[in-house]
Amino acid sequence: MVAGGTAVQVGILVATVAGLWLGARLLVDSVVRLARRFGLSELVIGLTVVAAGTSTPELVVSADAALKGFGAIAVGNVVGSNVYNLAFVLGVVSLVRVVPIERSLVHRDGLALVASTLFGAGAMLDLTVSRAEGALLVTLLVAYTGYLLRTSAPATDGGTEAASSTAVATDAGATGRETAIPTALTEQVSFRGRDAILLVVGLAVVLVSGDLMVSAASALARTAGISESVIAGTIVAAGTSTPEFAVSLVAIGRGRLGVSVGNVVGSNVFNLLGIMGVAAVVRPLSFPPVVLESVAWLLVVAVVMVAALWTGRQLSRPEGALFAASEVGRWVLGLLGLVG
Repeated sequence: MVAGGTAVQVGILVATVAGLWLGARLLVDSVVRLARRFGLSELVIGLTVVAAGTSTPELVVSADAALKGFGAIAVGNVVGSNVYNLAFVLGVVSLVRVVPIERSLVHRDGLALVASTLFGAGAMLDLTVSRAEGALLVTLLVAYTGYLLRTSAPATDGGTEAASSTAVATDAGATGRETAIPTALTEQVSFRGRDAILLVVGLAVVLVSGDLMVSAASALARTAGISESVIAGTIVAAGTSTPEFAVSLVAIGRGRLGVSVGNVVGSNVFNLLGIMGVAAVVRPLSFPPVVLESVAWLLVVAVVMVAALWTGRQLSRPEGALFAASEVGRWVLGLLGLVG
């Protein structure tokens, strides 16, 4: 358990956010390059490695919280991260630049997002997520990933295979098309066994940062008189979502507009099915009824977001501003103790 006053706990939270971002970037960059060496196409890498890699902080934090018996933090982190990704990350991205959406992203992955949210909400209705329910959620994720791999043919353009200085973030809405984002963070370093070492270092940084974040968040909640579910759904959720935010902003800067949406949608499906499922398998999760308020809000945000993308085939600046403002409002009300 983290000792010290509120200032120390807040400082640890800030430090763990930086650690989670750095560790996740090292992990994703190294695994992408290792996967290429084993002959995996960039499309396959993007659909699996990038989505899972940017969700590594959520996985570590929720699994660690489950092990320690903090079910509210484990579930609140998943639910809060998904709301943050959809409302704030995509909202801010659309304020930077209007985001056009591929039809297949909305029809396939948008429906997968809503379906996974419904499955997750159904598992949480009784205020517990059992090991059997967790195993079912993980099975659904494996089935969805398998479907993506079977129906997504790799691109044949040799130019997409040549960029050794890039890590891949696939536009999940473009069937058979690939886009890439730079991995300058680790490309500047070159030595024998680089990627294997960076993978281990990145994983270690994420594990240590996640453990410290759970302890600090729990201590801060008790010190400030704020429920663990609120801390998990706001501060912890934003912290573990920093890789998705970073990838989306980098993609926008490179003109890869669809990558921003694909990254967030893929990560959200992975969070609800994979992360909450794994956490429940580690230890059955139980949480207070107030968490269901956030679950209901997540379902509303997911449905409204998919509807907005479905009707307009883009996320406009006014729509993005409304989504981002809704997340800021949720934070304010939550930290004031007015909502769960």
